[in-house]
Parts: sequence; C-alpha cells; structure tokens
Amino acid sequence: MTGMAHRVPAEPVGARIPPSSPPPSESHPRPPAFRPTRTWLVILAACAGQFLVVLDVSVVNVALPSMRADLGMTAGGLQWVVNLYAIAFAGFLLLGGRASDIFGRKLTFLVGLGLFTAASLAGGLAQEGWQLLAARAAQGLGAAVLAPATLTILTSAVPEGAARARAIGTWSAVGAGGGAAGGFVGGLLTDALSWRWVLLINVPIGALVLVGAYFWLTESHAREGRRLDLPGAVLVTAGLGTLAYGIVQTEAEGWTAAQTLVPLAGGLLLVGLFLLVEARAKAPLMPLKLFRVRSVSAANAAMFVNGSAMFCMWFFMILYAQNVLGYSPLVAGLALVPSSLAVVTGSKLAPRLMPRVGARNLSALGALIAATGFGWQSTMTADGAYATAILGPGILMMLGAGLASTPLASLATSGAAPGDAGLVSGLINTSRTMGGALGLAVLSTVAASRTGGGTSPEALTAGYALAFRTGAGVLLVGVLLTLLWVPRGPKRVVEESVAAEVTEMAETAATTVKSG
Repeated sequence: MTGMAHRVPAEPVGARIPPSSPPPSESHPRPPAFRPTRTWLVILAACAGQFLVVLDVSVVNVALPSMRADLGMTAGGLQWVVNLYAIAFAGFLLLGGRASDIFGRKLTFLVGLGLFTAASLAGGLAQEGWQLLAARAAQGLGAAVLAPATLTILTSAVPEGAARARAIGTWSAVGAGGGAAGGFVGGLLTDALSWRWVLLINVPIGALVLVGAYFWLTESHAREGRRLDLPGAVLVTAGLGTLAYGIVQTEAEGWTAAQTLVPLAGGLLLVGLFLLVEARAKAPLMPLKLFRVRSVSAANAAMFVNGSAMFCMWFFMILYAQNVLGYSPLVAGLALVPSSLAVVTGSKLAPRLMPRVGARNLSALGALIAATGFGWQSTMTADGAYATAILGPGILMMLGAGLASTPLASLATSGAAPGDAGLVSGLINTSRTMGGALGLAVLSTVAASRTGGGTSPEALTAGYALAFRTGAGVLLVGVLLTLLWVPRGPKRVVEESVAAEVTEMAETAATTVKSG
C-alpha cells in the first residue's frame, strides 16, 4: 500500500491519461485509449470477482447439515468448513495485495480467480470430509489473491474523482450484495439441487469471468523489478492466520482456554516481529510510513470497528429467523432480500452524496443509521412479526452499512501512491475481515452469556437481542472515531499525500547526505 504523492496511476487498466499529465516513462508504456464501454467491462470483471469472494464467506452456512449427512463429518469438522476459508482469506490478503503491485494486476487477478474456481470444483466433487476442508482452504487462498486485485483494477481503470467514487460504490454494492445473498443462494441451491452446488455454482461463473478478464484487462506493473519482501510476507501471513485461528477458537473453547490464548498470543507476537522487520527492510511488504497518511490509517481503523458489528448482522438475523421464528433456510434467505437491496441502494447512493455531504460525514451518518437499526433489532421478541422484527431494522442496518463503507474505501485508496494501490486494497479488506471475525467472536460470546446454555425461543431471543445492543454501541464508537479522525474529503487526502511525499524526500536526502 511508499511515496504518497498524488499523481497519475502508472499503466491504468483501460483508462486514459489526461492530456495535462506528463508523458509516461519508458517502463510504463501508454495504455490503450479510454473507451467507456471497455472501462465498464473492466469494472464488471472486477465486481464479479468480488461478488464470488464475498458470497463464499456465507453461502455454505445453510448447506452445513447436508454436508454432514453426506460426508459423515463431525460438528467440529463442519465448523472448519467455514473457518478454514476465513483463516486463509485473512492470512494471505496483504500478500495478495502486494503481489498485484509487483507481478501485475491482471496476472494476479487471473491466478487468484483460477485457483478459486478450481478449488470450488474440487470442493463440489469432494467424497471425504478432509477433501472438502482442503478445498475450502484453497478457496480462501485464491480469494485472498483475487480480492485486492479487484479493487486495484477498478481504481486503475477510473481516474480519481466522482467517476471513481461511483465505481467504488458499485464495487461495494456488489460485494455487500454477495454477502447478503449468501443465505438465500445457499438455501435455494441446497433445496433445489444439493449442497454440492453451493460450490459448483462458482465454476461456470468463474470460467466466464476468467475468459472476459483475459480479453478485457490490460496488464499493469506498479513496481517493475521490485522483489517481494519474503520475510515480511511469511511473518504477516503466519501472524494474521494465527490470529484468525485464535479468534475462531473462541466460539468452541471460550476466551480463557489455552487453545484460544496460545494462538492469539502467538499471532500478536508474529505481527510484532513483522512490524520490526518492516521498519528495517529496504523494500518492505508494508511500508510503515503509509500509516502517516491520515486517510489510510483512519479509514482502516473505522472500517475495522464498523465491520466488527456489521459483519455479524447476517449471522444473528439468520439464527433468529430459523431458531426462533421457525423459518426454513430458503424462507430465511428470502426474508433478508429487502436488506440485501438496502445495502446495494446505500452503496450506490453514497457516491452521489459524497460531494455534497463529504466522505467523512457520510460515513459517520451511515454508521449512525446502522446503529439505529441495531438498536431497533435489539427489541426483538420470540413471537415477533416480520415487518418489525426483521424487515424494518434489517433495512436500516444495511442501508447504513452501504452508506458508510463506500466513503471509507474511497478515502483509503485515494490516499496512497499508485505503486501501493494493491497493498492498500489488501489492507482495507484485511481490516474489514479481521474486524468481522473478531466482532463475531465477541458478540457470539455476549449472546451465549445471556442465554446461559438455554435453547428455548425466549432464551435465544434474549441472547441475540443483547448481541445487537452491543453492536449498536460498537457502531456509535465508530461514529465518534470517524468524526474525530477521518479526514473530511479528497482535498485533505491530496494535501496529506503530498506532505507525506515531501517528508519522504527530505528523509531520503538526509540519508544520502549522511552516507556521503
């Protein structure tokens, strides 16, 4: 995600270099002329890749009972069908982001999507439990390589400004829609065909996107000749993966068990070693000076906090609909369709509102609307009516999520140099993923503490309601964080980017003088 100058991206994918810009260097030949149709095809490919990545976080949930019956898996094994994807995804995101900068955005996109599609095929054809688990881990790795490339390709295809904000809004809407559609798509495929199709459905879609991406995308290398920081890559991947493992262990083992504390402590130690290595590396995987740019550090912090609550909405809503109200998996998925449309609507409205309201204010407003929905949802009862127990609060929660996420993603990506675009994309995805994993672990513990092991509708409702009240409090913290730390908008982003570049040049000059 090193220099923070606000300048024309090197070799944008399918975009035009404005006439006022300096001519590209020999190492970065001029890209093809800008064509609106081609640009939208590029955006379509990027959004399709993001949709598949987010969809597979949740699409398998409703198919777990069928997987257990067919493959003879244990309850613990079923948990790892979900967890292995999340751990591999979180652990390799930063590595995937930097790989797209160094080895090429198109190549990284194709490799990530190819691995994801092949792993989906292997999982759908699995005959043993271990084969399914291995396929899910490979899916997570492919998703971690693919996800940063989708946002990098998009931001490279569209010049910074209102057009890019709209493109990011589309990307956010499609990603949010993928997460929202997971329960419905999984229930529909499982009921109509079999559990295998929740994985096999990725194969024809992935193949079509691969063919389209091969012809639509043009390659771009942000840092030709630069090597990957292997020690940093190993440490951050192991650290984030171990932390994610420790977080998911909390659900089964609790927060005080050795099975939880050891990986959490080990993950923090590895992340600390990673930061020490990066501070001394000549070509670091994660340039620490990047966090001097306020838009990058603040937007990621806000995304982490907001994501820790918003990610849990679908989990607890599905549980409430099925375990308390008695909905079938398919009906539960259908019940959340209006919420899915609300998050898409919020993500598409955000780019239109940002010039008038400001990115910071819009993000805070979105989190406040979501917090209101969480508060409403916490008033649920064991015999609640659909309109007031799911429809109304669900729309508010997801409309707020859509309004809040797009400005944060736009600020985080606009505050970095073109050479760090992939890394910044990986970082914002990592913040959202790790925040969601931690939030789900914490709120699940909160819910369990209220139910006291009870399984009656009343006990479960009390636990879910407390989780939503806690989530509302977390979102209010996110509102304060956004208002106090996140910069107001693009002008501030540019000023801070230039200031960071000047600081870097001064440091380089000082080092040169000393070494001379």
